[in-house]
Amino acid sequence: MLTIYYSFFNWNLLKPGSFHFSGLDNYSALLTNESIRTAVLNTVVLTVAVIALSVVLGLAIASLLNSEVFGKGFMRTLMIAPFLIMPTAGALIWKDTLLNPIFGLLPYLLTPFGLGRVDWVNQYPMVTVVVVEVWRWTPFMMLIILAGLQSQNPEILEAARVDGASALQAFRRITLPLVRPFIELGALLGSLFVVQTFDSIYMLTFGGPGEDTTNLPFLLYIVAFQGFSIGQASAIGVVAVIITIIVATLALRTLFSIFQVEARR
Repeated sequence: MLTIYYSFFNWNLLKPGSFHFSGLDNYSALLTNESIRTAVLNTVVLTVAVIALSVVLGLAIASLLNSEVFGKGFMRTLMIAPFLIMPTAGALIWKDTLLNPIFGLLPYLLTPFGLGRVDWVNQYPMVTVVVVEVWRWTPFMMLIILAGLQSQNPEILEAARVDGASALQAFRRITLPLVRPFIELGALLGSLFVVQTFDSIYMLTFGGPGEDTTNLPFLLYIVAFQGFSIGQASAIGVVAVIITIIVATLALRTLFSIFQVEARR
């Protein structure tokens, strides 16, 4: 409530006596501020890219772990590990150990292909952030989709094979419709968290170069803790919360629909 209250005031901590009521000026400024539009666009691009890639990779890995493959218990534990690592620590590992252009592991492996000295963080900042977030959220998608795959009746797939259906046809016509609610749930829950991404951006790019990777949470940090504009930061925070509530509502509706479908079965 205090954030909503401050969002209607013009207040900069560096300017004594600047606290005064400004109505909807902070909100109207959001519509004309180029940084806001850039942050919103970056937030959408980051969220859509991370969720899409995480779902595809999570579905592929879940399908592999759902089959009879040697060591799938160990592989499952190994795949969950990135999701258990603190986001800040994970970002530092990627920045200083894997992507460092001088002594990083990835440049060393890419040296035979002429990519050994590429500074991925500075030359491809958004791609770098997306890759790190996909690495982090793929295990989350994999776990949800794997739960859906393991609820599938194997007799249905066996009947499809007896009827002459190929593995691809059985996956497209039987498996994919079955796990679709789980994919939707994973995508919506993942969006709820990815839209709030801050740690990776702070540790990898600090929103740059320029504003190339500045999303809404990071812009809120810049405005509040570097610009000390409490009123404008509060307005940004309110908008960010509204977006999060919308995504959360969609996620909860999907979750309830899954429970209803399972209950009917």
